[in-house]
Amino acid sequence: MSDYIAPVKDMRFVMDEIVGLDAIAALPGYEEATPDMADAILEEAAKFASGVLAPLNWIGDTQGCKLGPDGVVTADGWKEAYKAFCDAGWNGLASPTAYGGQGLPEAIGIAVKEMASSANLSFSLGPLLTGGAVAALLTCASDELKAIYLEKMISGEWTGTMNLTEPNAGSDLALIRSRAEPQADGSYRVFGQKIFITYGDHDMTDNIVHLVLARLPDAPAGVKGISLFLVPKFLANADGSLGERNDAYCVSIEHKLGIHASPTCVMAFGDKGGAVGYLLGEANRGLEYMFIMMNEARMGVGLQGVALGERAYQQALGYARERKQGRDAVTGEALVTIDKHPDVRRMLMLMKSRVEACRAVTYFTAGLLDRAHAGTDPEQKKRDLFLAELLIPVVKGGGTEMAVEVTSLGIQVHGGMGFIEETGAAQHWRDSRITTIYEGTTGIQANDLIFRKLMRDQGATVKVVFSEVQGTADALLASGRPELRAIGAQLLGAKQAWFDATEWVLGNVRSDVSAVLTAALPYLNLAVLVCGGWMMGKAALAAANHLDSEAGDQRFYRSKIATAGFYADQLLAQAGAWSKVAMAGDAAIRGFGDVLFE
Repeated sequence: MSDYIAPVKDMRFVMDEIVGLDAIAALPGYEEATPDMADAILEEAAKFASGVLAPLNWIGDTQGCKLGPDGVVTADGWKEAYKAFCDAGWNGLASPTAYGGQGLPEAIGIAVKEMASSANLSFSLGPLLTGGAVAALLTCASDELKAIYLEKMISGEWTGTMNLTEPNAGSDLALIRSRAEPQADGSYRVFGQKIFITYGDHDMTDNIVHLVLARLPDAPAGVKGISLFLVPKFLANADGSLGERNDAYCVSIEHKLGIHASPTCVMAFGDKGGAVGYLLGEANRGLEYMFIMMNEARMGVGLQGVALGERAYQQALGYARERKQGRDAVTGEALVTIDKHPDVRRMLMLMKSRVEACRAVTYFTAGLLDRAHAGTDPEQKKRDLFLAELLIPVVKGGGTEMAVEVTSLGIQVHGGMGFIEETGAAQHWRDSRITTIYEGTTGIQANDLIFRKLMRDQGATVKVVFSEVQGTADALLASGRPELRAIGAQLLGAKQAWFDATEWVLGNVRSDVSAVLTAALPYLNLAVLVCGGWMMGKAALAAANHLDSEAGDQRFYRSKIATAGFYADQLLAQAGAWSKVAMAGDAAIRGFGDVLFE
């Protein structure tokens, strides 16, 4: 298995040229997010990721987790690595200073999260879920609960989980049966079983804070009757010290295709009389609160796709530069490294360009969330939030689907050795496969994009994106560089294809829901493709400016332009086809019924 080297240069380029870190650092509360601070953080995080987390990745994959008499036992080195992670302050990097966090913008924090996910995805899932739980508590917990739980969760002393799914209720949360019974002291007794709970139990911390969806006795039916409860593994006293063990237990752990070292638990609440829980926010608004955590997790999972794609690309490139086979198609030289073969170069560039495009979209979205949080203009904050929320399904759906395809290409570059576990290439694909499923499948992301985001304002926010893409395309077309003009022409055509598909969706969403539901995934693919091209176009323009000024790493900037050109020629060129597929709706399956599957 290859070493992991964090792509710090590209991360900083995206922060500066795409996200606009300097503008974010000018917002109230983010003044410490200077370029020097960003450099120092990324340098140290890169050392930790490559030196501490990456060596445990293979160990965790081969050892996995075990459920013992006292709970889940993690792989060798996990507890020590987690303590080092928390002691270094990585867990609370972007959390509020009021509760012990460092208060830095997510535009910096997201790079640290990518490094951890690339180095060791199974490890990174614990902090990811804790961060989402923290976001939910900040929004809806009482001051008393915040005082007890937030500081310990932000420091990493305690971890957090998200408990939605039940055996009878997968993505359809209206079917949830877990119940909560009010008690005289204001607490609740929670009963029910939850499945697929990431880090539902482990041995890395003294306490685990479960956020659990359940129904009150008088709750209305469906999703409108779901409330959210805080259910700790150990009850906590007012001073934060631990009390007695709560009735919340892991009863089994799943045996999975990938992420072997991440304990995916079946959790039982209330088997011994009732798990003590505390209502978060208002009754029957639990799903609304949980979506805060879910959106955080969806951003994080999209980032996992970027991280796994980067790791697979690094490994494939390293192998291709060492493996000798065949002749150079141009020079005729015998026994050359396979990175000289045209088809291998094509695969490597597909990997590289798709990872860089998805990284830019993800970081850009994180920057929008920073602006929505810390901005001073209420109207601009609302626009930034709406744009970020529109892009979250693009980040999640696009990043994860990219990861599955890119990690598969990584195996292909290795040839037969990619199918051998000892090389490590297969683990990246196995780990990536869950990312398109958890925190909402790709189909759910596609429906979210259309029915919750596009229709929220009848397409007004996506039209802002169209305008921005148009501006980038115009700047490319106005460039004196032929390679930039070529990128601009492809981007302009892709934008038009997305615009046409959007007009079709808006025109049919109320009158022909079946057609639009069938079109949702192709529409999402189209959005992912064009947003990636938009970011690559912005990157090419910035790189050209650096080349013109003859400042910085000229080789890096030439590579950025070449990669953007490849993305335009090989990927943006597909936009018209995706648009046609989307606008075909369900014509190919309408009226056939179950005969389709005979």
